[in-house]
Amino acid sequence: MAAFGAGAGAAAAVTAAGVLYSQAKQARRIIPLAEAPPPRGDGLYGARLPGQPLVLAVLGDSSAAGYGVHRPRETPGALLANGISRRLRRPVKLHRLAVVGARSVGLIPQVEAALELRPDLAVILIGGNDVTARTPVDVAVGHLVDAVRQLRTADAEVVVGTCPDLGAIEPIKPPLRWLARRWSRQLAAAQTVAVVEEGAWSVSLGDLLGPRFAAEPTRLYSWDRFHPSAEGYAMAAAVLLPAALGALGASTASRTAVAGREKVRTLPQAAQEAVRHAGTEVRGTQVGGRDRGPAGRWARLRRRPRLSGRSWQATALRWLFGPPGIDREADNRTPAVPSSEERLSGVTPES
Repeated sequence: MAAFGAGAGAAAAVTAAGVLYSQAKQARRIIPLAEAPPPRGDGLYGARLPGQPLVLAVLGDSSAAGYGVHRPRETPGALLANGISRRLRRPVKLHRLAVVGARSVGLIPQVEAALELRPDLAVILIGGNDVTARTPVDVAVGHLVDAVRQLRTADAEVVVGTCPDLGAIEPIKPPLRWLARRWSRQLAAAQTVAVVEEGAWSVSLGDLLGPRFAAEPTRLYSWDRFHPSAEGYAMAAAVLLPAALGALGASTASRTAVAGREKVRTLPQAAQEAVRHAGTEVRGTQVGGRDRGPAGRWARLRRRPRLSGRSWQATALRWLFGPPGIDREADNRTPAVPSSEERLSGVTPES
C-alpha cells in the first residue's frame, strides 16, 4: 500500500507539472512579446516654477517604463514627475532608465547611468520578470540591494515599488495563477525587508489593480491584456507618490490627500502585512530612540484606504494634480484646458 501511495503521489506530481508547463506555454502565446519600446517622458516638468530642478530617475522593467501606453505623459515617470512638481511647487527633471523585460540583474547598467545624473530621487519598479524567469529570490533581492545601496551612497532617496501580484493577470489560469501569486508575494516581502534595511522606502503594488482589472478588463488593461492601461498606471503612480514626497522630505500637510492608518511593526511583520494589502508604504523608524528591538528593525507602515468603484479615479487625480484651483499653467507646454483623458493620464510634455 505504501508503494502504491508513493507511486500515485509521483504520478500526480508529474501530471501537475505537465499542467503547469502547458499553462505557462499557453500564457506566453497569449501575452505577446514587446514590439516597440514605450514612449519616453524625459524632460523638465514645471518649467515655470521657481527653484533648482529636482532630478528624478526611474529604473526597472516594463512597469517602470510604461509599456502599453501610447503617449509620454501616460508613463509612470511622467505621472510622478508631474505630481511631485505640482505638490512641491518645484521643477522636476525626469530621466527614464527602465528597460522593458529587465530582471533585477538588469538594474546594474541602469544604476550606473543613474549615478552619472546625480538624482535626488530614484524610483525602482522591478520583480515581475524575475518571477516569470524563476530567478531565485535571494539572487533577485541581492541585485536590488546592490542598486539601492549604490544610490543611497550617492545621497539619492530611493522608493521601491515591490513585485506586483502576477496572480492577478487574466491570461494566467489556475493552478499556475496560484503559484504565480505565491511566488510574487514571496519576492515582494523579501524586497521590502531588504530595501528598508538599506534606508529606502517600499510601496507594495501587489494586486492593486487586480480587482478593477477583473471588473473592467477592456478599460484597465492595455492591448496585450498583461500591462496596465493609462488609467492603470495613473492608479499605481497615485500610491507611489506619497512615498516619493515623504522620501524627499515633504511636509506632512502635503502628504495627507490619501493618508492612511500608520502602524509600527517589526520589519518582517510590516513586510508580510504590506504584501497582503496593496498600496502599503513601509519605511524604517525608531522606537524609544532605537532603530531595532528584540525582534529586529522597527518599521512604520501606512496602509492606504481601499477604494471601490470610481472613487479611486477622483482620489488619484486629486493626489497627482493637486487640489482644485492649482495652477495648471505651471508647465509652459501644458494645455490650458486639459480634457478628461488628459487629466487622468497626466498633463506633461509630449516629448
